[in-house]
Amino acid sequence: MAHSTLTRIVIWAGALAASVAAQDTCETVENRTSITVLKPVSIDYDIEQTEYWSTYSGDLKPTCILEPETSEEVASILSILRENNETFAVKSGGHNPNNYFASVDGGPLISTKKLNEIIFDADSKTVRVGPGNRWDEVGEQLDATGYTVVGGRIGNVGVGGYLLGGGLSFMSTEYGWAANSILEYTVVLANESIVTVSEASHPDLFMVLKGGGSNFGIVTSYLLQAYAQGDIWGGNLEFEATAEKTAALLSAVRNFTENYPDAKAGIIMTAERTLATLLDIWVMFLYYNGPEPPPGVFDSFLDIGPTINTCKTQRYSDLLSGNNWAVVKGSVYTIGTETIPLPGPEDGPEIMGAIFDHWVNVSDTAKFVPGLIASIAFQPLPKEIATIASSKGGDMLDLDDDINRIIVELDYSFLFKSDYDQIDMTMRSTYDGIGDIVKGYQQSGALPSDAYLPLFMNDCFYPQDYFGRLRPEKLELAQSVEADVDPDGFWKERTGGFKIPTT
Repeated sequence: MAHSTLTRIVIWAGALAASVAAQDTCETVENRTSITVLKPVSIDYDIEQTEYWSTYSGDLKPTCILEPETSEEVASILSILRENNETFAVKSGGHNPNNYFASVDGGPLISTKKLNEIIFDADSKTVRVGPGNRWDEVGEQLDATGYTVVGGRIGNVGVGGYLLGGGLSFMSTEYGWAANSILEYTVVLANESIVTVSEASHPDLFMVLKGGGSNFGIVTSYLLQAYAQGDIWGGNLEFEATAEKTAALLSAVRNFTENYPDAKAGIIMTAERTLATLLDIWVMFLYYNGPEPPPGVFDSFLDIGPTINTCKTQRYSDLLSGNNWAVVKGSVYTIGTETIPLPGPEDGPEIMGAIFDHWVNVSDTAKFVPGLIASIAFQPLPKEIATIASSKGGDMLDLDDDINRIIVELDYSFLFKSDYDQIDMTMRSTYDGIGDIVKGYQQSGALPSDAYLPLFMNDCFYPQDYFGRLRPEKLELAQSVEADVDPDGFWKERTGGFKIPTT
């Protein structure tokens, strides 16, 4: 009995100490600086917590929300944080649903909301963008300039996390990953120093920031290459998920990826199931960098016969805002991924069908989870993207252009946190099963056995081994740079996210 009481006292004392440390950080920032500090009793605090894509992340309660407006203010916050050992998080748009990646419970949250500059320079054809923006905001600001930047495909996605994860774009077959068009980073390092990072000034740090996540500092601005753009064409196609249409769509996306018809074209092919599978549809996102696509670019999809077609000529920012319907508000949200080699035309129907059927079977095991929406997206990753990325200096994914690939994105949304453990297992079963299917076809010779298949960080579920799937030399580079810029393990020990394994 005495031992039990002592144990409870020790636990209580530890919790109290952690609470006091967090409170001290918030109060110290408020006392020492002019940085905005939002507290749990305020309306602005509550609003900020609703801006996560996953309600679970929003239900994690930071002790306060700090809203710096400059790199110097970010450095001041880090200086105060280094005086204690509390956990904290940094948030851009809040679209990453992995708990504790951009959310925190019981420590301060650094919101980049006010780091929201968008400055276009016509002479250099560049745009300086703060991480606190969302992509539809960037698009709206640039509309009048006749230029755009390589960014997200859904407007509500935040700039910061998207770019640090590499960033797949509708424009990637023209310009590569979004990270390939970053010319310069402004970064606040763990030692509070503010560094301008470019290929010329800090080549190794510059490289690892292109797909290395939040392991090296807080990026307070990005200098992006701008590209000329006028009206574009795009929207959505919706199809019934009959067996015939499903087979036709899977074949069409495979053929489109292999025989990419036009670098100005971009697609996402998504299957959606909800209402205990009563609603079973395909939704396709289309984009063309021009007022009208040339004949034949999207015919293989249009000929299948969509029930809804919203595609039209419009401004790029309007397309991004229009795609915001895909953000499911008011639900717990999870995301996972796998990368597959593109199967050849002979084996394509069987392999693509096996992956789709696996997703159907696994999602069926959770179909009665309240509010469940299950989706699978086939995202083309043709050789051209790897070629362009390499020509622009490369990135952490370091794709070769020997093969075409498809990034498979998996999403499960549902209403209640109490069902999280079940969906956690469902998600793992889904991407693990896809990986097993790929390995099986590699063993049979239907898929290349030596294919390099890294994971796309922006779509990874929290247990996935992002760094372990990179090339060994890129992992070693990340380890080396981390040891150089964060020798004390500040980010590794104090924040969430995909962490670099130790040597």
